[in-house]
Amino acid sequence: MPPQGGRVPGRGERGDSVAADGILRRQAQRESAARTYARSLPIVPVRARGLTIEGADGRRYLDCLSGAGTLALGHNHPVVLEAVRGVLDSGAPLHVLDLATPVKDAFTTELFTNLPPALAADARVQFCGPAGTDAVEAALKLVRTATGRSGLLAFTGAYHGMTAGALDASGGAPDVRVTRLPYPQDFRCPFGVGGAAGAELAARWTENLLDDPKGGVPAPAGLIVEPVQGEGGVIPAPDAWLRRMREITTARGIPLIADEVQTGVGRTGAFWGVDHAGVVPDVMVLSKAIGGSLPLAVIVYRAGLDVWTPGAHAGTFRGNQLAMAAGTATLAFVRENRLAERAAVLGERMLTALRGLAAGQPCMGDVRGRGLMIGVELVDPESGAAAPALAAAVRQECLDRGLIVELGGRHGAVVRLLPPLTLTDEQAAAVLDRLADAIPAAARRTH
Repeated sequence: MPPQGGRVPGRGERGDSVAADGILRRQAQRESAARTYARSLPIVPVRARGLTIEGADGRRYLDCLSGAGTLALGHNHPVVLEAVRGVLDSGAPLHVLDLATPVKDAFTTELFTNLPPALAADARVQFCGPAGTDAVEAALKLVRTATGRSGLLAFTGAYHGMTAGALDASGGAPDVRVTRLPYPQDFRCPFGVGGAAGAELAARWTENLLDDPKGGVPAPAGLIVEPVQGEGGVIPAPDAWLRRMREITTARGIPLIADEVQTGVGRTGAFWGVDHAGVVPDVMVLSKAIGGSLPLAVIVYRAGLDVWTPGAHAGTFRGNQLAMAAGTATLAFVRENRLAERAAVLGERMLTALRGLAAGQPCMGDVRGRGLMIGVELVDPESGAAAPALAAAVRQECLDRGLIVELGGRHGAVVRLLPPLTLTDEQAAAVLDRLADAIPAAARRTH
């Protein structure tokens, strides 16, 4: 794994742990209090390949965070490295604003090849700032400009980013300027029934609210939805319900925005999360995996919505050539190697194994997910209430066993698994073994 002729800092020497501790200490002294992952994962990565990260102290970890879902092919996949080196060695410009280049043309062509055909046939792409939240902002701005309306529909439990407009549409918004709709789920159904009946009630609530002249909802510019709520606790949208959302929005002339930042590029067992339901949105928000581990974000939308005036939405770093090259290689590799189908099969196998484990662990309240986007909600066995302290203990027990996981859900009580799509059967078994060992260990520690 080390670079040829290279030396890994802090490894193979006495005092490796001391060096890592020093780096972590300086980070705590110098970086903002807003840092997150660094608090729960006190490691200093120095090299990585595929599923594996190695820390400065020589310890190795199985990474089931994958850059919060960014690393579809895992760390430093050969096709990504080759694509990046190709651009570097070619002498091509690395920064070009929004000028056309062969690298951008190749990325756009590969992206359109993988879009839902009904969208690709009549689509435009907008390159945004480098983060998913920038693309969400662009999508909201686009539909408001196109419709002349300002209202927005979003869902309880949603997460769309950390900039102002994206936060307004997310579940934790403190100053609500967006109409909240119920997102269906089985385990904690807002109507107390779950299943198809709960999803039907959620759809009827939405329909009634939009048609009620006293509902207090202004004509909305758009409805934004995640095909699987990630930060909300790994909650897949029922296919029939998502189709109803498409019918409801189409009938009322409301653009449907699919936030595929985390669900896209094979993560859920289909190339896009909306593919499971056969839904074609008006706007797709894409980031994370489309950049092949480098910063890239776009929106793709129906040509009829393309009402921008030149410069109406821009960003200095919307021409990231290295990210486009890495993204092209990633999209093509996922498509050519049918990694979405592989994620569906392996994900179902992992979900089945975890549900079997849950049968003997009452603290595992629910196991859910789609493809290689998996969540385990930890609960108090007696009350059934979410157990965030237990989830945090599970995360630490996993880290102690060389497994990196993160938390999500309403109270931070859902252990989330986002392994790369290149996960092997043997690696999946190792991940499950370590998690199966960590959960009862954490339960003993917190009682």
